[in-house]
Amino acid sequence: MKKLQGAHLRKPVTPDLLMTPSDQGDVDLDMDFAADRGNWTGKLDFLLSCIGYCVGLGNVWRFPYRAYTNGGGAFLVPYFLMLAICGIPLFFLELSLGQFSSLGPLAVWKISPLFKGAGAAMLLIVGLVAIYYNMIIAYVLFYLFASLTSDLPWEHCGNWWNTELCLEHRGSKDGNGALPLNLTCTVSPSEEYWSRYVLHIQGSQGIGSPGEIRWNLCLCLLLAWVIVFLCILKGVKSSGKVVYFTATFPYLILLMLLVRGVTLPGAWKGIQFYLTPQFHHLLSSKVWIEAALQIFYSLGVGFGGLLTFASYNTFHQNIYRDTFIVTLGNAITSILAGFAIFSVLGYMSQELGVPVDQVAKAGPGLAFVVYPQAMTMLPLSPFWSFLFFFMLLTLGLDSQFAFLETIVTAVTDEFPYYLRPKKAVFSGLICVAMYLMGLILTTDGGMYWLVLLDDYSASFGLMVVVITTCLAVTRVYGIQRFCRDIHMMLGFKPGLYFRACWLFLSPATLLALLVYSIVKYQPSEYGSYRFPPWAELLGILMGLLSCLMIPAGMLVAVLREEGSLWERLQQASRPAMDWGPSLEENRTGMYVATLAGSQSPKPLMVHMRKYGGITSFENTAIEVDREIAEEEESMM
Repeated sequence: MKKLQGAHLRKPVTPDLLMTPSDQGDVDLDMDFAADRGNWTGKLDFLLSCIGYCVGLGNVWRFPYRAYTNGGGAFLVPYFLMLAICGIPLFFLELSLGQFSSLGPLAVWKISPLFKGAGAAMLLIVGLVAIYYNMIIAYVLFYLFASLTSDLPWEHCGNWWNTELCLEHRGSKDGNGALPLNLTCTVSPSEEYWSRYVLHIQGSQGIGSPGEIRWNLCLCLLLAWVIVFLCILKGVKSSGKVVYFTATFPYLILLMLLVRGVTLPGAWKGIQFYLTPQFHHLLSSKVWIEAALQIFYSLGVGFGGLLTFASYNTFHQNIYRDTFIVTLGNAITSILAGFAIFSVLGYMSQELGVPVDQVAKAGPGLAFVVYPQAMTMLPLSPFWSFLFFFMLLTLGLDSQFAFLETIVTAVTDEFPYYLRPKKAVFSGLICVAMYLMGLILTTDGGMYWLVLLDDYSASFGLMVVVITTCLAVTRVYGIQRFCRDIHMMLGFKPGLYFRACWLFLSPATLLALLVYSIVKYQPSEYGSYRFPPWAELLGILMGLLSCLMIPAGMLVAVLREEGSLWERLQQASRPAMDWGPSLEENRTGMYVATLAGSQSPKPLMVHMRKYGGITSFENTAIEVDREIAEEEESMM
């Protein structure tokens, strides 16, 4: 079908014998619809979208907890070192790939069709993440609406969802301060509100019997998907404007929470607990692994979102500058969020008369149990609760925009003739399909499925994808070629720092992370619930499926070529004939006039084929590599 539609749209000015069979189905479509693909309406759209994508929920509920459990202020040493080794280089690599080619995660593998399976693996991972990530946004919406009352519903016991273990954890004052509370065998009203009312987890016997659908959660999830669809309706032209609010307003709320937090009694107790350096932790490999994991996941490398956003840039956008702005801004935001969170937890600790480590938690427990409980202790508690959850909403939506835009862009770039004119309809269908798949998360046992997706959808599979991408670009395509492409785009070549990270440091670090995650594997759990073996197997298969797409893509690419196995591998690993900048005005050097429709296609990029009874002109791989090497030497 792909070749037939390419033959139908082929322009007569391009001689058939100058095109390879694998090229004929793609290149004309890109030329016909290049103008319809769209671009950011301004440079700030891209920068704010990247900031919104990277600065997400993990900055609020994961970084502060990891910092204080891994040496406090000492954790910043491995954190910033891993940012330099992995975060910044991989961030810049992904942006460069997207901006140079103006293609999504699938079509970008024209750079080396042998590895197109890595793009398919990206889409599988980002699709699974998008399903459960929007459920978290639905929880946030639930709490946001619940905050629109004079008294927060999780402030007191005595409701139908509370049990005999419910105890209002509010310290009673005497002349010397707070009297310590005995919290043993008691449950706070905020925790029972979360588990017994919002989740209604008591209605489920486990992951195998999820129970009934919670219709209030179902409607919140529907609203979340409607918001996402409306914001990506016109692609980056609409989402690029929404991020002016969703990427900046969280900083205003964070600043308000920070100011309110540090002015509370006991705030310094929490901040001291958060940042007190414990340098002996640096001798533990776990701390370095935790720092690398935090950088890896917080920047969103490997999900395809960065590549997708950069593909809508103009060819000469200064992504080198943008890389440092976004990566360093993300790190600073995480640190500031820690101050805002732990200042309030310090106040909560003083009020309850218990150590900070007994109230500090990570993940959803912080966002939906501990922090809401802390809000009940403040004057105007519904106001502060609303601000907190509104901040979480805007943080989550930015990342969700990127996930959906990645999927839509990747598929429409593969089938531009059919899908680009109907991109809005296609986006709607994607949202509907993911909403239906996410309904299992709205059941009584939906949290079990969410934990399973969170633990396995983007774990070791994501690391394998990023390692493959890094090695394919630097080893197969070639670090010299890649640096030459960046020079063409930005006007300078990456220095020794980036080359060393791309070639050795980043892949080696990611490989160490992968080995560590396998060696230290622990079965999933949620509270006291342990997942059955079949659920663990399902999760492992979920992670393996994304990994298996890479060899499957290699097999397909090799089968599409001709000749011996070695010749097929060589041909499939070479860049496609039309690889390069999407607009001919940006194609210089070896990329001059190699787009379909050019008046003088350059035979340098053509390989010997026999197709349809016609033998094409021949330039051997040796001649191709020789000319590329000569161009590289002349630029050095």
